[in-house]
Amino acid sequence: MDFLIGSGFFIIMGIIIAAVFLHFVPIGLWISALAADVHVGIFTLIGMRMRRVPPAKIVMPLIKANKAGLNVNVNQLEAHYLAGGNVDKVVDALIASQRAQIVLPFERSAAIDLAGRDVLEAVQMSVNPKVIETPVVSAVAKNGIELKIKARVTVRANIDRLVGGAGEPTIIARVGEGIVTTVGSSENHTDVLESPDDISKTVLGKGLDAGTAFEILSIDIADVDVGRNIGAQLQTDQAEADKRIAQAKAEERRAMAVAKEQEMKAYTQEMEAKVVEAQAEVPHAMAEAFKKGNLGVMDYYNMMNIQSDTEMRKAVSQAGKGRKNLPAQK
Repeated sequence: MDFLIGSGFFIIMGIIIAAVFLHFVPIGLWISALAADVHVGIFTLIGMRMRRVPPAKIVMPLIKANKAGLNVNVNQLEAHYLAGGNVDKVVDALIASQRAQIVLPFERSAAIDLAGRDVLEAVQMSVNPKVIETPVVSAVAKNGIELKIKARVTVRANIDRLVGGAGEPTIIARVGEGIVTTVGSSENHTDVLESPDDISKTVLGKGLDAGTAFEILSIDIADVDVGRNIGAQLQTDQAEADKRIAQAKAEERRAMAVAKEQEMKAYTQEMEAKVVEAQAEVPHAMAEAFKKGNLGVMDYYNMMNIQSDTEMRKAVSQAGKGRKNLPAQK
């Protein structure tokens, strides 16, 4: 019984040791490399395990590159993996560029991949150009008519400028700017409608692909629609603004006139109050004059007669005005 227990223990330990050994020593992968005539040392594979590099992610692309006739070694692929690159995609891009007879060294391909661009897609775009459709661009001719234009830009990837070159948004923005400038320099919107290919020729001649990762092959106007009459709308808005300014100034003048009228009314009321106050002082002044002998009885009667005569004349004049305003009797 003890013998069986001891044998079972040694078997289990043997299985564990074999599993650990096969984990650190990928025999199957090493045999696959030898069968593909790719010389990768067993200690090199063990070193990859120690450096936490999956050997399959290096050996399989290496086999693919070797079969395609590429001059790539293990150290290059492992260094690119440790830098955070996609080894398999880089090798695929190198194979595609070799088949298309495009010069693409491993260092440039790795740099493009580490820059965050899809190197395989870039090679494919160099062989098969891509069509970029711009959004609707609104442009206004000199006669004030708006045109809505949509263009298709055919571009090809420029391998030499993929690192540090601008992307598709820059191409779209530059093409839109070129369309706006070209339409804006046209005297009449009908000129653009008659020959939209003039826009393509003018925009294409501006060298819009400078500093970008692409080479513009052609610019085709896909659609042109007539929009609003921007010039007339601007004139209407300006007239409305002038009208509001004039109304504001008129309201300001009216407010000033009302304020002036209120000021005059206040002044008149103040003067009337002073007159009433002065009239109230007249009896006191006359009494004082009688006391001091400055005013005699005859002077007083003469003054009263003059005042009565003045009031009578005023009443007669008011009565005459009333008769004039009466309707004529038949």
